[in-house]
Amino acid sequence: MKILVTGATGKLGSKVVESLLKTVPASDLVVSVRNPEKAEELRSRGVEVRQGDFDHPETLDTAFKGIDRVLIISADGDNETRIRQHVNAVHAAERAGVKFIAYTSLANATDSKILLAPPHVATEAAISKTGIPYSFLRNNWYLENEIGSIQGAIAGAPWVTSAGEGKVGWALQQDYAEAAAAVLVGQGHENTTYELSGPLLTQQELVSALENVVGKDIPVQQVSDEEYAEIMKGVGLPDFVIPLVVGIQEGIRNGSLEVTSSDFEKVLGRPVTPINEALNRLVNEIS
Repeated sequence: MKILVTGATGKLGSKVVESLLKTVPASDLVVSVRNPEKAEELRSRGVEVRQGDFDHPETLDTAFKGIDRVLIISADGDNETRIRQHVNAVHAAERAGVKFIAYTSLANATDSKILLAPPHVATEAAISKTGIPYSFLRNNWYLENEIGSIQGAIAGAPWVTSAGEGKVGWALQQDYAEAAAAVLVGQGHENTTYELSGPLLTQQELVSALENVVGKDIPVQQVSDEEYAEIMKGVGLPDFVIPLVVGIQEGIRNGSLEVTSSDFEKVLGRPVTPINEALNRLVNEIS
């Protein structure tokens, strides 16, 4: 059985590959990457490296050839670009006769009002239309997304947010990666939708956990979306990114990531990494 992971040199993709290599021979694993030279280390370990670019479907035809099961990891970019790229990947999988597609989607995707939802809705629909057995891995929110705020807090800055009392199911990328690997190699995941959400926390509750880890008080500064945008500009975020980060705060405030589910534990076969332990790992990595 040949398993392919797209975006395998990215932060999540590389963790998925490492998780897979613990359970399957390297000879059964293929990675599709835009820049194969970045995957030389994987090639040296016996993983087949193929060039695949979501913007060039002809490269995906070659990358997906002979593949049984594929993990399509959602790409970065604006919504229109992501929809086009993801649909290119889905159609390539269909042309190649892939027998199972796993896709990293978004929490509560089809009902979500968050700015990031449309590409995931479109991709899930495209996959369903193929008739190929699938698993939608609806990842809630990576704890790593908060590294900038964590670094700022450690340095003495307040935790700035406009998310109010909105709750998020944070978890480590490692947990999401292991869940994806388990679905790719496991049985009984055909035509499933997994809401992969950690225990729900507000910004204040996350910061309280961080205070326990770093041993210092961290003030939480609740601001308006407009004030949040100005602060983000002040820390150097490019103008085109500002609406996205503000939209995420708004989505959290409106409950878009407030998804209660035990699917994570079901797929992993273990509890998700507790938030204090997860924060401790991140703090150690960045300090």
